Amino acid sequence: MNGSAGHSSHLLEPPKECMQLKKEISLLNGVSLIVGNMIGSGIFVSPKGVLIYSASYGLSLVIWVIGGLFSVVGALCYAELGTTITKSGASYAYILESFGGFIAFIRLWTSLLIIEPTSQAVIAITFANYLVQPLFPTCEPPYAAARLIAAACICLLTFINSAYVKWGTRVQDIFTYAKVAALIIIIITGIVKLCQGYTTNFESSFQGSSTDPGDIALALYSALFSYSGWDTLNFVTEEIKNPERNLPLAIAISMPIVTIIYILTNVAYYAVLDVSAILASDAVAVTFADHTLGVMSWIIPIAVALSCYGGLNASIIAASRLFFVGSREGHLPDALSMIHIQRFTPIPALIFNCIMSLIYLTVEDVFQLINYYSFSYWFFMGLSIAGQIYLRWKEPDRPRPLKLTLLYPVVFCLCAVFLVAVPLYSDTINSLIGIAIALSGVPVYFLGIYLPESKRPPMITKLLG
Repeated sequence: MNGSAGHSSHLLEPPKECMQLKKEISLLNGVSLIVGNMIGSGIFVSPKGVLIYSASYGLSLVIWVIGGLFSVVGALCYAELGTTITKSGASYAYILESFGGFIAFIRLWTSLLIIEPTSQAVIAITFANYLVQPLFPTCEPPYAAARLIAAACICLLTFINSAYVKWGTRVQDIFTYAKVAALIIIIITGIVKLCQGYTTNFESSFQGSSTDPGDIALALYSALFSYSGWDTLNFVTEEIKNPERNLPLAIAISMPIVTIIYILTNVAYYAVLDVSAILASDAVAVTFADHTLGVMSWIIPIAVALSCYGGLNASIIAASRLFFVGSREGHLPDALSMIHIQRFTPIPALIFNCIMSLIYLTVEDVFQLINYYSFSYWFFMGLSIAGQIYLRWKEPDRPRPLKLTLLYPVVFCLCAVFLVAVPLYSDTINSLIGIAIALSGVPVYFLGIYLPESKRPPMITKLLG
């Protein structure tokens, strides 16, 4: 790879710079990051995606279990990758190591242009809507109010994470505990209702199940999207204390917690609400609370807001490290790889991430943009784990503190092919737009990275610093 020849010596280990991010993330912080990012607003607001396509409670619960098991397989593969390639940046770093700079840049470009800023803008807007909704019980909250609160939320979390890494991880811990506590309240309420004899909805629970392979595929796709986020800790590998131990351990603790919580939360919903009530609800947890918690039902909308806030914090931490590593490898302007000399935080990368998210807050139909990256997300996730198989063949003697049987990455890659095919089949236009967005990075790579500096346009040379 011509453009990053100066960086090729960095591929095996993090660069030995005089300034590095400090190892401040403990095992507990790691668990909070993973759980906090996986459990977003989805399980509170719209777990009905699985139910719509499966068409029965029984089959939907089976699909939630399958989605959990598949996510565990992917997370275990990332545990091996994270302890073998001890660099931050998750799939970007692993694709760079396995397949070189061009494909890694396209992965980075897609994240920079659509995945990270869009998802952060959507989470922030959802947070703002739940915060202001009680003030407007009979109508939609004002558009400007929600966007301004969302912007303030993004700016505040950027400031917190710029100040100290510890501040960011402490916020993450607190909000993860809050959202898990809210889900435990829902689960316990559901168990109490089941003990009181609310089992009608589980009689003939597989009756009416969809037998259409396309519908079942879309139901599984919906479940897997709810489980996404298990790669969060791999974005900050270089900041984890004792990563060879704590990275795989945090993954091993987090995945069963999230899977069990998801399944039991759905059981609680299904015990109280019938199919039509769930499908008609815009926020299933709020409808559940209105049916069961009486005067305390206000807890759940607050919990949704807290969940969004914690998820947004985890996303900001992960995305800023992605841009930081991309800059360090020569794929983004050099300024983004700078670290504050006293606070040891990647402030330029955090500010850049903040600006990108604020820009997307100005897009009125920002939720539509989410549809563009389903294809890219699973393509690059599958490609990074295909790199695990490739490195086993290319570098069989490389030290691997954690070494899985090859069955795990092979199974994941086969499933990733399915996950790439599903949106192409079910949402062709949006998938093609997503592919076009990714391919728009090709000329950028050619002009800014592949060409020798002497032949690059002066404006690009100045921008890359």
